[in-house]
Amino acid sequence: MDFKIIDAHSHLWLHQDTSWNGMKIKTTENGRSFFLTEEVQMLPPFIIDGRNTAEIFLANMDYAQVAGAVVVQELIDGIQNDYLEEVKRKYAERFFVFGMFDFFNGSPVRQVEELYGRGFRGIAIPGHRLILNDRRVYLNSPEMMEMFKLMERKGMILSICLAENHQQMDEIKEVIAECPELKIAIGHFGMVTQPGWEEQIMLARNKNVYVESGGITWLFNSEFYPYPSAVRAIREAIDMVGAEKLMWGSDYPRTITAITYKMSYDFILKTDVLTDKEKALFLGENAVDFYGFGNLEIPRRLKNMSE
Repeated sequence: MDFKIIDAHSHLWLHQDTSWNGMKIKTTENGRSFFLTEEVQMLPPFIIDGRNTAEIFLANMDYAQVAGAVVVQELIDGIQNDYLEEVKRKYAERFFVFGMFDFFNGSPVRQVEELYGRGFRGIAIPGHRLILNDRRVYLNSPEMMEMFKLMERKGMILSICLAENHQQMDEIKEVIAECPELKIAIGHFGMVTQPGWEEQIMLARNKNVYVESGGITWLFNSEFYPYPSAVRAIREAIDMVGAEKLMWGSDYPRTITAITYKMSYDFILKTDVLTDKEKALFLGENAVDFYGFGNLEIPRRLKNMSE
């Protein structure tokens, strides 16, 4: 394989034990978690202790020949700053890790300043989780805007997933207008299976805004591999904003309960809908530049015993 592949959207945690919108998320057994209202298979069943560690991920990355990965955070997993600080220290050459703060309590500015002091150079915001039944955090509130301007001054990166159906479009557009030098990665490929996804993609027409495809195989799960509609959506997005503004992401590990890790990108390698140059940009080159990865080596491929 000649492409240097970077996963621009993944997750790590040691244990899930949190709540969102008044509902619990908690690790149970055999890769399962109680998730909001039901028990689900959160991880592959052989991860019996529920520990979604960097070491397991690195083994998957090496097997799939993925050179580096970006680790974002999600409120449904609980704040993982302590663990990700350790991951950053141990595996700095392979991972770019995002910090996350308590959006509903405390000062955003003070919390981000503290995370920057701990070495985090990016903040993850699961924007769709900021809308609760009884309250909402607005991205363009005075406190959040002050925080975004701090991130811009410090050269930090924002990873954000937005709610579907235009719910946060006016807010994020104001953030982009007020902080034009803030580097922003829009996640979940704009919630591509929902109406209005194109408007999120079009945000990448702004100089420092990119879009990554974390979760695209989950969004097209009913169609399943090799995801022809996902490929068509990537083609459409390239035509809208250019291949230089798009990045591949897997949403590991949740997506590998349905497919292998390698399957989360090799459907892109195998399609003839994209050119080789578009594939190279999408699968890794853009992420190397955006996140500042160093001289990563492509992991060597081992022959499978079954071959």
